[in-house]
Amino acid sequence: MKKGKRYTAAASLVDRSVSYEPAEALELLQQTAKAKFDESVELHIRLGVDSRHADQQVRGAVVLPHGTGRTKRVLVFAKGPKADEATAAGADFVGGDELVAKITSENWFDYDVVVATPDMMGVVGRLGKVLGPKGLMPNPKSGTVTMDLTKAIAEIKAGKIEYRLDKTNIIHCPIGKVSFGGEKLADNFKTLMDAVIKAKPAAAKGHYLKSVTLSSTMGPGIRVNTTKLG
Repeated sequence: MKKGKRYTAAASLVDRSVSYEPAEALELLQQTAKAKFDESVELHIRLGVDSRHADQQVRGAVVLPHGTGRTKRVLVFAKGPKADEATAAGADFVGGDELVAKITSENWFDYDVVVATPDMMGVVGRLGKVLGPKGLMPNPKSGTVTMDLTKAIAEIKAGKIEYRLDKTNIIHCPIGKVSFGGEKLADNFKTLMDAVIKAKPAAAKGHYLKSVTLSSTMGPGIRVNTTKLG
C-alpha cells in the first residue's frame, strides 16, 4: 500500500536500524506525529513466550499515572445493592439479563470495559462468544470480576488498562496522547513496562522482551532499546 507524503516525511526521521532509548523514542514520536488531531500513543511489546501454553500467558491490568487521555465507558453486571453501588460509582450502564438481551439482539457495544460481580458471572458467561473475541470478557486477573465495584470503576475511569498477549505473542496498549508530552508519556511507558516485566511467567525461557515499539496513530513505528528495561 502506498503511503502518503505526510507519513513518508515522518518515516524519514526514523532510522529503522536503530533501537532508541525510551526518552529518545518518545521525543522522536512527538516529532513524527503530524496528523491534524491529537494522536494516541501505542506501545507494542513482543514477548519471548508461547501464548498457546496456559503457563506462558501474560495478562493483567495497571493504572497509568496520567491515564490514556480517553474517558472509558463502563458496563457493570450487578444486582441489588451492588447495582446501586455501581451507579453511584459512575458506571455508564448497569444491569443483568436485560443487558445480555440487548447485546445479543442489537449487537450493542457502546462501552469500553465490562465489569461484573462474581455472582453475575453465570449470566455474563452466556456472552462469552460475543465478548471474548473483543477482549471485553470480565476476568479476575484484570480486576473486572470483583465485589469492590467502587474501586474497580474508579481505577478504570482514572486510566486503568488491561494488557494481554495476542495470538502472535504481542501486547498492544495505549499509553496516552501525543499532547501529554515526553514526561507524562515516559511515566506511563515505565508503569506499563514494569508491570509486563513483573508478570513474566516462570515457564518463560530465554529472552523475555523480544522487541518494544512505540507508534502514534498515524506515525511510523519506533524501536525501543530493551537492554535496560529488564
